[in-house]
Amino acid sequence: MDKTALVETDIEDGKKLVEALDKANFPVHSALWFYLSESDEWRFIVASSLVDENGPKDAYTQIQRVLAKLSKPFGISLKNISVVSPNDDLIQLLRITISTGPGISGIRFARNTINNIFIEDSYLYRVQ
Repeated sequence: MDKTALVETDIEDGKKLVEALDKANFPVHSALWFYLSESDEWRFIVASSLVDENGPKDAYTQIQRVLAKLSKPFGISLKNISVVSPNDDLIQLLRITISTGPGISGIRFARNTINNIFIEDSYLYRVQ
C-alpha cells in the first residue's frame, strides 16, 4: 500500500499556521509535518516551551484559538496536531542535523537516518 501523500495544500496550510502562531506570539520552537508509518498518517508537530511551562492542554487551547481565526476551509484541525516540548526526542534528533533558525523554511527531509533512527518522511518549517 502506498503511503498517504503530503500535498501542496497541506504544506501551504502548515506555513500559514506557523505564521499565524508567530503573529499570536505563540512560542514556536519547531514546527513540521511528520509521517507516522505505523498509522499511515501525517501529524503536524509543534514544539513549544509552553508545553514545559504550562502543560500541553494550555498549548492546545492557544492553538485552537489561532485555528479559529484562520479563514475556512483550513486543512489542519486540532486532531492533526501534536504539541511537544522542545526537549522531545524527535526534535532533539532533528536538531542534530538541521537548524533553520527562527524564520520559516521549507525543507523536505525524507529517507534519512540520524543516530540509527530512520526518518521516513517529514517537511520542516522550523527546527531550532
